[in-house]
Amino acid sequence: MGAFAEGTPCWVDVSLPDLEAGKRFYGELFGWTFGLPGSAEHGRYTDALSGGRRVAGLIAKRDGRMPTAWGVHFATPDVVRTGRRIREAGGRLITDPVAVGTAGITALAADPAGAVFGLWQARDFEGFEKKGLPGSFRWTEVYTRDKDRVDPFYESVFGFRAADLPGPSGPSGSGGPPFPPGPPGTSVDFRTWSPAGTEPGPDTAIGGRSVITDAFPAEMPAHFLSYFAVADCDGTVAAAVRLGGRVTAPPFGIEHGRTAVLVDNQGASFAVLTDTEPIPKPHA
Repeated sequence: MGAFAEGTPCWVDVSLPDLEAGKRFYGELFGWTFGLPGSAEHGRYTDALSGGRRVAGLIAKRDGRMPTAWGVHFATPDVVRTGRRIREAGGRLITDPVAVGTAGITALAADPAGAVFGLWQARDFEGFEKKGLPGSFRWTEVYTRDKDRVDPFYESVFGFRAADLPGPSGPSGSGGPPFPPGPPGTSVDFRTWSPAGTEPGPDTAIGGRSVITDAFPAEMPAHFLSYFAVADCDGTVAAAVRLGGRVTAPPFGIEHGRTAVLVDNQGASFAVLTDTEPIPKPHA
């Protein structure tokens, strides 16, 4: 068995119009350093490192029509088989499986409501070398307007065990996932995902599904939002603004910490979280 159980988020990367500007922004924001860029043919793909361990990737967009966005990749032992499940469950493959040298095999897919995610079948490279600690990936959730199609999709494709969050999110919320899916005090329909074979709930959750409500812009498409752990949520938000980013959800307290949603200086959305409770043991 690989380092990441099937359906577990194992990598994130961001597509940017200006790779060097992205390195400056995230390098200062998260203290990342960067490996040598890949070939121009592959968008000069560059690994981001935290404490010398790989935590994310940056890639230069080769087509201005492509979104400037963070993407999440889910682990699979067989990308071709998972691709079949995706089609059978009402999703689609955007790109067919392709080998990335000897590192692994990847594909890009979309759920029935259009949210895009990646698949990763590891060979030499498993994925995150650090996660859940400041400067690294912490959580991901899909935002959708069509939960009735999306919920059975992910549970069928990855075998997720689901648990619904009771009550409103935010400081007055009543437990649930590590992070809230919306602004403080709002009532949001939220479901957590736990890997197949585990007891569903916050202790085993590796991601979740939220619903796009009227509180969000009407033009917002279905999408994944990924969170990064930081030591100081408010300080990180101030730094992001100083570096040319902007805030879409100001810092607010939750049961398990303090969180905010940001947009970088080129338009890619992401969230940050400072934990105030011990981080659950990673599930692999």
